[in-house]
Amino acid sequence: MPIDNTRDVRHAEADAYKEIAEGTCADPFAILGPQKTINDTCRLTVFQPDATEITVLERKGRETQLAPVKDANGFFSGTISDGADYRLRAVFRNGQHWEFDDPYRFDPVIGELDQHLIGEGTHGRLWEVLGANCITHQDVNGVHFAVWAPNAQRVSVVGGFNNWDGRRHPMRRLAGPGIWEIFLPGIEEGEAYKFEILGADGRLQPLKADPVGFGSEHAPKNASVVRDIRGYGWRDDAWMAERQQKNARTAPISIYEVHLGSWRRKNGGRPISYREAAEELVSYVADMGFTHIELMPVSEYPFDGSWGYQPVGLYAPTVRHGPPHEFRDLIDAAHRKGLGVILDWVPGHFPTDPHGLGKFDGTALYEHADPREGFHQDWNTLIYNYGRPEVKNFLVANARYWLEEYHLDGLRVDAVASMLYRDYSRKDGEWIPNKDGGRENYEAIAMLREMNSATYSDNPGIMTVAEESTAYPGVSRPVSDGGLGFGYKWNMGWMNDTLEYMKKHPIHRRHHHHQMTFGITYAFSENFVLPISHDEVVHGKGAMLGKMPGDDDARFANLRAYYGFMWSQPGKKLLFMGQDFAQASEWNHAGELDWAALKDARHLGVQSLVRDLNKLYRETPALHVGDSDPNGFQWIEADDADRSVYTWIRRGGPDDPNVVTVCNFTPVERSAYRLGLPVAGRWREALNTDAKAYGGGGRSNAKGVLARAEPYQGQAAQAEVYLPPLSTVVLIHDSKS
Repeated sequence: MPIDNTRDVRHAEADAYKEIAEGTCADPFAILGPQKTINDTCRLTVFQPDATEITVLERKGRETQLAPVKDANGFFSGTISDGADYRLRAVFRNGQHWEFDDPYRFDPVIGELDQHLIGEGTHGRLWEVLGANCITHQDVNGVHFAVWAPNAQRVSVVGGFNNWDGRRHPMRRLAGPGIWEIFLPGIEEGEAYKFEILGADGRLQPLKADPVGFGSEHAPKNASVVRDIRGYGWRDDAWMAERQQKNARTAPISIYEVHLGSWRRKNGGRPISYREAAEELVSYVADMGFTHIELMPVSEYPFDGSWGYQPVGLYAPTVRHGPPHEFRDLIDAAHRKGLGVILDWVPGHFPTDPHGLGKFDGTALYEHADPREGFHQDWNTLIYNYGRPEVKNFLVANARYWLEEYHLDGLRVDAVASMLYRDYSRKDGEWIPNKDGGRENYEAIAMLREMNSATYSDNPGIMTVAEESTAYPGVSRPVSDGGLGFGYKWNMGWMNDTLEYMKKHPIHRRHHHHQMTFGITYAFSENFVLPISHDEVVHGKGAMLGKMPGDDDARFANLRAYYGFMWSQPGKKLLFMGQDFAQASEWNHAGELDWAALKDARHLGVQSLVRDLNKLYRETPALHVGDSDPNGFQWIEADDADRSVYTWIRRGGPDDPNVVTVCNFTPVERSAYRLGLPVAGRWREALNTDAKAYGGGGRSNAKGVLARAEPYQGQAAQAEVYLPPLSTVVLIHDSKS
C-alpha cells in the first residue's frame, strides 16, 4: 500500500519545491534525496516531472511507493528505512518503466583539501577533480560532474539523459571557492552534456560547455562529451626513459610542424584521423629524419579557420580526428618510432563563442571585466585574468594535463609577446598600466614562470618553447635565475632577416649582407629554435618557393641553398609541412598538401635534400651539440658582401670533427674560392645543395678538399673550394687524413 502523504506542504517546503520546479534552487540537496528526521527515519523526496509513480527499491527487496506531493507537481515524497542504499523505479504516462539510482542520495565527491587547493590556485591535477570524470562512487558507476562558477545562483548539468532540462539535475554547491558538483549514476562515456547556469543577476546564461571537459561534439554542435580517459595501455617506456637526452640542448632537434586537418585528406575530403596519422604521418616524419612532430593546436575549437588558435575546450583533444585514446595512439606510435611530439598550447586568449568561457557564470570570471585588460583587439578574443588564482590554476594544470595524461614531450606556447605586455597592439589610453605604472603584465609573467617550473619539475625531459617576438630578456633562462623558464624560444628575428635577404635578387644582396650575419650577434642570448612556420606561408605570403627570386631553376636553387644555410646555423630547426618538398602554393587549411608535386623531380629533390640535411644534422655532433653554445660557432668570413659568400665553423665535443659551411648566394660559379680552414688535411664534401639528387647541376668537390698548413682568414690552413652557383657546401674534416 502506498504511504498516504498527500498532506498540505508547509510554507517553507512549498517555496523550496517551487524553486526547484522553476530552476532557481541553490541548495537542491537540502530538499531532494534522503533527509534524516527526528525519529531516525529518512524522508525521501524525488522530483520527476514526467512520472506518474515513483517506487523506492530498498535493500533486502523492500519496496515503498512514494506519494505525489499535493500542490507540487512532479514531486514525490515518503518515508523509507535507510537512505544510504536504494534505487528508484519510475512509471510514466505512456506506461514505460525506468529504474535508476537517485543522484541525491550520494555524498560529495570533492573533499576539503581539493577545495582548499583550488581556492588558493595550487591544485596540480585539477582535471581529476573538475570536469566530467568517470568514477565508481559508493559502489556505483557513473560520472562525477564538477565546475567552478562562484557567482552562479544555480548550476545544473543537462543532456539527453534529462531532456536538457536544468530542473532535473541541479548541482550541490560546496562551501569555499565556488565549486558545484553532482554524481550522476549510470551515465556512460559518449554522453553529451552542458552546464545550465543561473547567473548572479538571476538570468540564465547560454548553455556552457565544460571548461575542463575531455571531449566535445563534432562542429557545428558544441556540447561537451563524457570521455573516460583512464586506463590507456602505453607502450612507450623506452622513449620515456631516454627522452631527457632527446630533448637536451646538446641533442639534435629538428621539428616538423603539422596541421593535422590539412596534412592529408581521406575519403572525399575528411581530415586524417589520429589513428591514420599514427601510421602515415609518423612513418613519413621518421623517414624524413625529423626528430619531433609539432602539432598545431588540437584543443577543441569551434572555428576551422582559427587552425585551433582560438580554443574553447582546453582539456579536450579535438574530435575532428577521433576521441582521446586515439590521440594517445598517435603519440604512442610516434614514441615507438623514436619521435617526440610537441603540442601548440594557447593560454593567451580564448574566443567569445557563447558556449565558451566568456561571462561563464554571468560575470567576467576567466577574463577581465575591463576590455582594456580583457579583450584582444587584433583577434576579437578575450584575455585570461592571470591574476586570479583559480584561472592561473586552470592554465597551469592544463599544461600538466597534456604532458602527463598524453605523454606529450613539450609545449610550444603561442603568442607569448601578447601575454607579456599590457600594451600589446594597443594605443595610448587603450591599456591599463601595472601597479608600478609599467607595461609588463606581472600576472601573466608569474603564470608562465609557474607553468614552466611545474612542468619541468614534474615531467623530466619535456621542453617548453616560447613563440616570443620581442627582446624580453631571459625567456629561456631558468626561473631561479630570473628568467621565464622556457627551454627554448623561437628566433623570429633570424627568420625575418634571413627571409628578407633571400627574397632579394642576387644582384642586390651585397647591400643587405648583414641580414644573414646579424642573427649570430644574439644567437646565444637564448636557447633558440630557427622556425620556418605556418605563419610564413599564409595570408598572401605565398609558399617558401615563391619567396625566392629568379626563374624556376633559380627559385629551387635559392631554396636549397637557404635550407643548407639554416640547417648549418646554430639553433634547433623547425619546418612547416609542405615546405619539406617545396610546395609551390600557399598553405590552405581547408585542403591537403600538394602531394602531386612530388611527381616533379625538382620537388622530389628538395624533399631528398631535407631528408639528408636531417640525417647530417643528427649524425654530426658539431652541427647540434653547440646549438646553444657560443663555443660551437665561429665565423671564417662574414664580410664577403661583394661575392655574397658566407663561411663558418661548427664545433662539437673535443673529439668531434669540425664542420665548415660555405654559402654562395649568387648565380656566379666560383671554381676556386680561397677559404681558411681550421685544420690542414683532407676535408670531405658531406653535402652540396647543387647535387643532382636534389635537382641541381651536380657540380661538386667530389674528390674532397685538401687544406694546406698555411694560415689564412685567422685559420691554421687554407684551400681552394669549388662553389656552385646558389649553393651551400658542407665540409667535414677527415680525421684520418
